[in-house]
Amino acid sequence: MPDYVLPPPPVVSVPVDGDSRRFPVRRIFCVGRNYAEHAREMGGNPDAEPPFFFTKPADAVVESGAVLPFPVATADLHHEAELVVALGAGGAFVPTDAALSLVWGYAAGNDLTRRDLQAEAKAARRPWDMSKGFDASAVLGAIRPGSAVPQGRIRCRVDGRVTQDADLSEMIWPVAGIIAHLSRLVTLAPGDLIFTGTPAGVGPISARQTCVVEVEGLAPAAVSFR
Repeated sequence: MPDYVLPPPPVVSVPVDGDSRRFPVRRIFCVGRNYAEHAREMGGNPDAEPPFFFTKPADAVVESGAVLPFPVATADLHHEAELVVALGAGGAFVPTDAALSLVWGYAAGNDLTRRDLQAEAKAARRPWDMSKGFDASAVLGAIRPGSAVPQGRIRCRVDGRVTQDADLSEMIWPVAGIIAHLSRLVTLAPGDLIFTGTPAGVGPISARQTCVVEVEGLAPAAVSFR
């Protein structure tokens, strides 16, 4: 066994629905603007843009039900409800018709965003990292095993009020296409998570509010702020 100068960090993991075992997280990739109406509300053109990706660190993961302090360095925290894909296998240049064979399961997720920092970064043509990859910015429900893509509605509720409501079929790039495209940019690996984009209706969450993301057939992803 190697001898380290510092204690190695713990393995980041996510609960598995109906199983005492946990899913280890390697990396988190996120798709930007994968629903037409959200692309438009963010000033993009859904008919002209191929998928693009940003990342979050694995240790940004927060399990559903967490109660957190309100994030630092923002006055405009936004929710983004997303279907999350958990990979159980990897590869590069994966054909679209084979992409779902890499999938281990799916989860509901919330891509928390410091929108004010993102707007500042866009205006200055700088990276988005500090608006997306901050501490506790990736809220996840328990993963449901299975490679078949979930069907139905995706919703977000803030203190019980529905703020986002769309059908998963409205994604511009479906799950298989996302995996295939991403595998042309990086070599995918078991333990990778892919947030597949958010529908229209992203909006603010304040301190002392609770935000719940629901995807039909999956465990919810809930977070509250003190």
